[in-house]
Amino acid sequence: MRSLSIGASGMMAQQLNVDNISNNIANMTTTGYKRSRVEFKDLMYQHIDRPGSTSSSTGTIVPTGLSLGLGVRPAATYRIQEQGTLEQTGNDLDLAVNGRGFFQIELPNGDTAYTRAGAFQTNGDGEIVTSEGYRLLPGFTVPADALYVEVSTEGQVSVKLPQQVPMQQIGQLEFVDFINPAGLEATGDTMFLETEASGQPLTANPGSDNMGLVRQGMLEQSNVDSVKEITLLITAQRAYEMNSNVISTSDEMMDSVNQLR
Repeated sequence: MRSLSIGASGMMAQQLNVDNISNNIANMTTTGYKRSRVEFKDLMYQHIDRPGSTSSSTGTIVPTGLSLGLGVRPAATYRIQEQGTLEQTGNDLDLAVNGRGFFQIELPNGDTAYTRAGAFQTNGDGEIVTSEGYRLLPGFTVPADALYVEVSTEGQVSVKLPQQVPMQQIGQLEFVDFINPAGLEATGDTMFLETEASGQPLTANPGSDNMGLVRQGMLEQSNVDSVKEITLLITAQRAYEMNSNVISTSDEMMDSVNQLR
């Protein structure tokens, strides 16, 4: 009975769906997190009588045929790049992207990662880094005697030094965007790596070339909608139960056949 394997494929697909929803819910408060959804596709079909085949010696055509699907499979997880809510923190080194774009982060192996999480700090050398100590590119060093740091909406990073009236600029922040940001490879810590699917990184200053703006003293919150995720979780649970019922029904039908005398 094909229904056993069909029902099993549905249960496995909904299990993965629940795993994805649970990951979204777990990251409801993760800065810069983007929720994802699972895309499903039907499996191959068994054509018992193909549509368009001839049904007689006179050449009559079968209009619809007889085909039977063999189940479902997860095809992809798609990351939703919807803007998250900007929450004010008051911290000079908390930066948020309002619009398109990613921060560039230098990894220990020299590779460049990309993130929307802008909770930065300074290390012992005065460099602006992430909570893991990875440098924010293109690289900024805050003088030890700086009173505060100011980042304009266009990404100009300046510091206020003692006994100096004008601000001293220490660098220009650059954003990176991709033709297909959903094609970036997630590596954890809300960071992503470039892939062939994402395309080449497109670098520009904030506010130019369709890039977003910088909001200092703010952090972009997760774009997970708790109500929507709970609704999706209930739907996935019901779909799992229905597929389980298919297997139970198939088992009862096979049991009836076995009891025939």
